[in-house]
Amino acid sequence: MPARALSILILIGLFQVLAGRAMADSPFRSWSAVVIAGDWKGSGGGPSEAFDNARRDISAELVRLGFNSSNILQYSVRPERYGKERLAKSDIRAIFEGMSQLTSRNPEGCFVYLTTHGLPQGAVVDQSILPPGILASMLERTCGARPTIAVISACYSGVFVPDLGAANRMVMTAARPDRTSFGCGESNRYPFFDECFLQSTGSAPDFGALANLVRSCVAAREVQEGVQPPSEPQVFIGPQLRPLLPLYAFPVRSTR
Repeated sequence: MPARALSILILIGLFQVLAGRAMADSPFRSWSAVVIAGDWKGSGGGPSEAFDNARRDISAELVRLGFNSSNILQYSVRPERYGKERLAKSDIRAIFEGMSQLTSRNPEGCFVYLTTHGLPQGAVVDQSILPPGILASMLERTCGARPTIAVISACYSGVFVPDLGAANRMVMTAARPDRTSFGCGESNRYPFFDECFLQSTGSAPDFGALANLVRSCVAAREVQEGVQPPSEPQVFIGPQLRPLLPLYAFPVRSTR
């Protein structure tokens, strides 16, 4: 074998070893993650890719953060539209069953991200409304007492905080209980909150810092776009989880 070819093979092997070691060292390697696009219509009633764009790219960002891709379930209202992505249908019962199976295989933490439209009664999941109490019950029955991070990107999503808030949980929402969020139009690539989430992970050391960066990003974007009143994203961190968040550190994003 020529020396150049041998050197390339050695470099490839070294890269694979280092990549495997990075995954093995990740604090999220045995976490369960569920990412859900709950609707496919924009705020004007026409079709929109915003929620599915966020669902796809947030799932990819979780892999960069150290989550195992085989431990991430993705749900879409139109899974047939994205045939190569192996998605499940956004349905409340199906999501619960998927969470149950996934958490039974992974003993560590839980991460749930829902991006959709919202109402004061809860979040849209296809033709249904997911109330805060039902999601809280789903988390209790699947994630239990393990560290859990729930992110609800929807109008009025602050209504989820009282029910989801628990000592072992962190809850991030795109708006306070009586406010809308923004960026869900037919032409938006992402809702504003989801875009800020994706933009901020590279600068945050952990989820606690990420929450503050996302809130600042959303506020700045809303001022830039001249939308009112401000959505005021909400953050809750339970007392058991708060001191542990720095232990779940994000990898440093390469600047090269």
